[in-house]
Amino acid sequence: MAQSRKSNRPTLLDRVADIVFRAVLGLGHALPYRWRVPLTGAFVAHIAAPLAGYRRRVRDNLAKVMPDLPAAEAAALSRAVPDNLGRTMAEIYSGAEFVDRVREIPLEGDGVAALLEAREAKRPVVLVTGHFGNYDVARAALIARGFRVGGLYKPMRNPLFNAHYIEAISALGTPLFPRGKQGLVDMVRFLKSGGMLGLVVDQHVGHGAPLTFFGETAYTSTSAAELALKYDALLLPIYGIRQKNGLDFRILVEAPIAPDTPEAMTQALNDNLEQLVRRHMGQWFWVHRRWKNGI
Repeated sequence: MAQSRKSNRPTLLDRVADIVFRAVLGLGHALPYRWRVPLTGAFVAHIAAPLAGYRRRVRDNLAKVMPDLPAAEAAALSRAVPDNLGRTMAEIYSGAEFVDRVREIPLEGDGVAALLEAREAKRPVVLVTGHFGNYDVARAALIARGFRVGGLYKPMRNPLFNAHYIEAISALGTPLFPRGKQGLVDMVRFLKSGGMLGLVVDQHVGHGAPLTFFGETAYTSTSAAELALKYDALLLPIYGIRQKNGLDFRILVEAPIAPDTPEAMTQALNDNLEQLVRRHMGQWFWVHRRWKNGI
């Protein structure tokens, strides 16, 4: 998610972008879910992504960290990545239909037992995911099953888009905590009460630690690890992995990250996500500027 502005007044570009986005989603909502999701993905992949420069950004990022990747594979990924991004937005904005689709997905992976034990003991849990597959699958599914899961979000640059995006993610479950002083206070109170907090930590953070991702320096926030250490919370990587039909998911709960320094724990999170991305290259948001040089 992009950084917020000092001013909340929308620009002309903000207004145009919001109108286009709402129009695409509006047309999509006139269709059944099983058509809406792939058609929105196709629109983003073949129309929006070339106009926004996303295809080039995907290829540039791949060239930086995987220079030996065949050109044909990089070209295919430059279409697959925005397709997954479009599908993700269509799903998140589908509200109850999306929740109904994911609520019964079995939890799998080495961390499931630890997650259930923490819930029973009312121990705080920090659930960490990435912009991979659909990053809201696990949160929506767990809340639908009665888990107390909150989410931290960064307000969008475009204030018009931000308003309806918050409405959409709130429809999947609450509480949600905006980044900022009051959001932090509320988030910590929720975590200390035995809640589970969902964080997405795979974007560039200028003041973050200079860790690695795909062998290159990637400045990364260590806040998830710091919260886990400070409040004796379980630190669990969790992912919603899109399946071949493009509509269904697996929910993978990885083994807990062992207590260590915040930097070591965060590097373990980076490594965990990297391993998953290498198995499903088209599902990570390669459109992000992940490998900036500091602030």
